Parts: sequence; C-alpha cells; structure tokens
Amino acid sequence: MKLLIQRVRAARVEVAGEVVGAIDQGLLALVGIEPQDDAQTLAKGLQRLLAYRVFSDAAGKMNLSLQDVNGGLLLVSQFTLAADTRSGLRPSFSTAAPPAQGLALFERLVELAREQHPQVATGRFGADMQVHLINDGPVTFLLEI
Repeated sequence: MKLLIQRVRAARVEVAGEVVGAIDQGLLALVGIEPQDDAQTLAKGLQRLLAYRVFSDAAGKMNLSLQDVNGGLLLVSQFTLAADTRSGLRPSFSTAAPPAQGLALFERLVELAREQHPQVATGRFGADMQVHLINDGPVTFLLEI
C-alpha cells in the first residue's frame, strides 16, 4: 500500500459537481492498494497515518500527529498511485490491486479509520473525482507500507 499524504488547511472531493467528502485542517491521504495488501497492511498503514508527526508544535517543529491536533482525515482511493513507472513512457497498472480487491480493502480501511478517528471523510471509489485542497506548507510525504 502506498499513502501519499498531504497536510491541508482544507480539502474536498467532488463527483459530478457534488461534494462527497470534505475536511478542514488535517490530512488528505491518496491511497494506492497493491495486490499483496491485506488486513495487516491496512492496520499498519492506518496506525502510521494517524500517528505520523507532520503538524507543528508550539516551537514550530513537526512534532504532532493527526490525532494530537484532532484534524480531519480525507481518504481517497487512487489506483494510479500503485502504478509501475520504472520504465517507458506509459505507466503499467499491473502492480495495482484488481478493482474488486481494491474496493474491499479500501472500504475496510475506511471502516478501521472511522473506528479509530472521529473525523473521516472519503472520495468515491472508482469515480472520476475532482480533489480540491489547500496544501499547508506545502507538506507532502509518501508512506510505503
């Protein structure tokens, strides 16, 4: 699993002009599910996501987690994040989980996140989404689980 996380002041996802998920301050996480991912991968990824220290403390150092600041979490499935881009001029998606597996694992990740964090929003799996964000910093990290 790959998680491209961005610290945001606000973010929202629209599908066909309708807002389907939105948060204020927090993390936008683009989620790439890979074929080898399983329940253990989800748990480990979520633990890192919620505890990853990317928010500034009183001294201005990145020392606080999403849980520490009680920020929102916007999870957006993005199979292109799992693409193989090591060669050629066109990405290969053979390294991304098949749609049925990706959907099942993404839905489970959302369930786990909602059990452990009070503010969770999502995009819509498989939809043509428009993601709007105000990247705070900018701060962006790629977590590979």
